[in-house]
Amino acid sequence: MTEPNQVPQAADPKMGFNTYAERLNGRAAMIGFILAVGIEFITGKGLLAWLGLIDIS
Repeated sequence: MTEPNQVPQAADPKMGFNTYAERLNGRAAMIGFILAVGIEFITGKGLLAWLGLIDIS
């Protein structure tokens, strides 16, 4: 059996799972995590309590 001598030239998809979308999603998650930890440190409450979604007495 012979091996092909050409490699297909496929372009990266513009939408969906591609490397740039995954990198951007990871960066947004890291920023959100740092903000949540910062809010807890500054206010002394958890994020849900700070938003008023749960009542801690």
